[in-house]
Amino acid sequence: MSDSSAAQTWRPSALGKRVTKSRDWRLTLTGPELTIIVYGEPVARDIGSFGGLTVTPGRLWSHLVLEHPDRRFRFRGIPNRRAASFSTAFTAAQAEAAHALKLLQLVDEFDQATNQVRLFTEALATAVAVQLKTNGWLTTEFSAYWAARKAAVGFGQLIDDPDLQPHINELSAVARETVKIWGEDLPAFIVAQNERHLAAELDDCQDFFDTVEKSPLTPEQARAVVCFDNRMLVVASAGSGKTSTMVAKAGYALHRNLIPPDKILMLAFNNAAAKELGARTQERLAPLGLDADGVVAKTFHAFGLEIIGKATGRKPLLAPWLEGGGDIKQLGRIVDGLRAADPGFRTQWDFFRAVLARDYLDLDGEADDSASREASVFRTAQGEVVKSAAERMIADWLYFHTVDYIYEKPYRMDTVDPEHGQYRPDFYYPKIDVYHEHLALDADGQSPFDGYLDSLQWKRGLHREHGTTLIETTMSELWSGAGLHNLAQELTQRGIQLHPNPARIIATQTPTENARLLGTFRSFLTHAKSNRLSDDQLRERLEELTEGQVRFRDAAFLRLFAPIRREWDKQLAAEGCIDFEDMLNLSAEHLEAGDWESPYELVMVDEFQDASHARARLARALVAKPGRHLFAVGDDWQSINRFAGADLSVMTHFEHLFGPSEVLRLERTFRFPQSIADVSSKFVLQNPSQLVKRVVSSTAEFPPTISAVSVDTDTAVKAAIHHRLKALHTQISRGRIPQPVGVKVTVFVLGRYRHQSDYLPDCRDLNDLLDVKFMTIHASKGAEADYIVIPSMVSGKWGFPSTIPNDPVLRIAMPAAEDFKRAEERRLFYVAMTRARRGVLLFTVKNRESPFLMELIRDNGIMRTNAIGETLDSVVCPRCGRAFMVERTSKRGPFLGCRRYPRCKSTLALT
Repeated sequence: MSDSSAAQTWRPSALGKRVTKSRDWRLTLTGPELTIIVYGEPVARDIGSFGGLTVTPGRLWSHLVLEHPDRRFRFRGIPNRRAASFSTAFTAAQAEAAHALKLLQLVDEFDQATNQVRLFTEALATAVAVQLKTNGWLTTEFSAYWAARKAAVGFGQLIDDPDLQPHINELSAVARETVKIWGEDLPAFIVAQNERHLAAELDDCQDFFDTVEKSPLTPEQARAVVCFDNRMLVVASAGSGKTSTMVAKAGYALHRNLIPPDKILMLAFNNAAAKELGARTQERLAPLGLDADGVVAKTFHAFGLEIIGKATGRKPLLAPWLEGGGDIKQLGRIVDGLRAADPGFRTQWDFFRAVLARDYLDLDGEADDSASREASVFRTAQGEVVKSAAERMIADWLYFHTVDYIYEKPYRMDTVDPEHGQYRPDFYYPKIDVYHEHLALDADGQSPFDGYLDSLQWKRGLHREHGTTLIETTMSELWSGAGLHNLAQELTQRGIQLHPNPARIIATQTPTENARLLGTFRSFLTHAKSNRLSDDQLRERLEELTEGQVRFRDAAFLRLFAPIRREWDKQLAAEGCIDFEDMLNLSAEHLEAGDWESPYELVMVDEFQDASHARARLARALVAKPGRHLFAVGDDWQSINRFAGADLSVMTHFEHLFGPSEVLRLERTFRFPQSIADVSSKFVLQNPSQLVKRVVSSTAEFPPTISAVSVDTDTAVKAAIHHRLKALHTQISRGRIPQPVGVKVTVFVLGRYRHQSDYLPDCRDLNDLLDVKFMTIHASKGAEADYIVIPSMVSGKWGFPSTIPNDPVLRIAMPAAEDFKRAEERRLFYVAMTRARRGVLLFTVKNRESPFLMELIRDNGIMRTNAIGETLDSVVCPRCGRAFMVERTSKRGPFLGCRRYPRCKSTLALT
């Protein structure tokens, strides 16, 4: 090999030529060229043109074979070491030549692709300008379309190839700018373009944003108005101007000629809200010279009927008995008809109403001690207090079937000894002289109680020893549904006739209990239809979702529900009508099938937290066509209509249902002061499933904004409310609370239930300055007053939170249950607090304080006074949080101990 770095030479050694009898030859590698000299004749070939190289080493010399398309070259007599050197150099040169060729191809491909990229970037820039001008936003659809076009060009891998970097660096300035634009993240580029557009629009349309509503739009309202993505969810705070934002968005679309008025649709949940939206739109937009007449504001129900009419040529009618409580009455008539026509249904219904309607688990758990004590007392229809819900069910079943029994009658033999007390079987049937034990055994014959099986063997042994008859039921059999069937067989085989007589139990119940049961069936029907669950699907969900105690009850419920639903639908058909859920489903089906094409390009939905899956399906079908916009506004913190079909997951899982979405927030409230905002927000966000937002107030403080009054008895609440309202009246009359002359201060007394209107005092002596009225909290949603009074901040069944459990059977017809205890009660309390423009006054009864009130006092330092305003000690137990600490005395002196002692043994040092 020569000393030149540019050329390397290989040849046979002199000795190698003689020994191998090789001819004279020489190989010279110069860059990508290999020159072969044989007998003095040079042959030059590009290194890339050669095929393989074979090196066969001998003891001292190697044999080389070079493959070329023209011929095969053979060389002998080269020392092994030099042959290896050639092989290495040859391989490296070939690799370098291949790389150079690849680079040439890459450069050619790159130069061709650069032209496509230039065309792409020019087209994108043009499309961005046109889209912003005509559609007002670079939407998710726009972004997805251009992302797909960009991916089709396939330029990204070329830019990132390190071998091309020298070539890229030598490009012209214009070409380098094209490459730079291409290399930018497209979603980030679109976000940046939208932000620039937003800033420009806020400036250009400032006069519009300042005048479209009575007060100028806030920056967050204006952003929600300008943003015109395909799917938008606006998570709004109470009092944040949801209606103003919707009206302004419609106005902005007209102002910027983005969407014609007749292609804008506003959907509300009731007639009052729809009328308000329509009137407000006309009132605010017409003075600005905008054509608001064409904007459509309707209820879901009215619009759904319109869709069906246009799709089929026959507009259906909603059943006239669906509203104003008529649906419950209709269900009652259906049940009465089924009872009269079907003895089997009659027996099943009467038993369910008499026994099972009240006998179910509270899946939310107990909220306080009084509720726990109330729930732990299992009183039968015959009047005994039994040990468990299962024993009560059996006792009430016996009473329902007119079976004489004695609960825990002492066994006829004396069984007292050093290890046993007197044996008392659960039930005794005197007419047939038979004992009955209900056993806490699972399907495997095991018990959760220590020593239970040994005690059972002892009891069975007594009956064998003394020849007495024992029949048994088990917990497992009872909850599976077989237990009562087996018991019926045991009793009838021994001569007892079963005579169902529901009047024996129902006579002790109030009419509201029957209405409540019908209400449960109505809610179940609403959810089942909304979620399109057939009877077979409901039974499948029963198998998936239920176990233990509720299985028997749920199965009995579904056996009743199936014929009730059939009769409901039959009567609708007979009258040529449909119900709300059928209307929503049918209208969505027609849209999905293309039976009618919606003309609306912008669909706005108010109060979205109250949407059912059927409403969500209809909204999704309305905007399924490309270029459509869904603008949903709601506050998941105010979702309180689950009983009416609302499903919070429609809002909290918005993107799952509607696809990629822009989620904005309206966090500034114009209703209540910051102190109420802070306390109510902290309270409702204890539920981690609620969407997080930080509520900021623009309202003045009138301290104390939240306070509590404790009285000794329920009967003292009414007088205490009057006393506090009279004090408020005095403060207003003396000018301590500013109020415009001639304008009354409004006060809502908000009850958890209608019957709590009894707490409303006679305020005729105060009505010159105060306007006081009662409302239920559910009815108050959407309303506001200067002051809110909540009189029922006590624990127990009719307290707040109410410990009347939601019927667990509803979960079978709903997509998913909430994991957080008392979730809807918590939201309901949030709604109550946030009706107040100035202050909230909570009334409780001593030693029966609401868990919600205790939480507010513990976490926010809410002041508690007596009826005349004296401050009360209000240290909440740090361990259980359910009671106040009270002063106690021990040998070591005074200390603070939990009022719930001995259930809670928490103590604090007295300071």
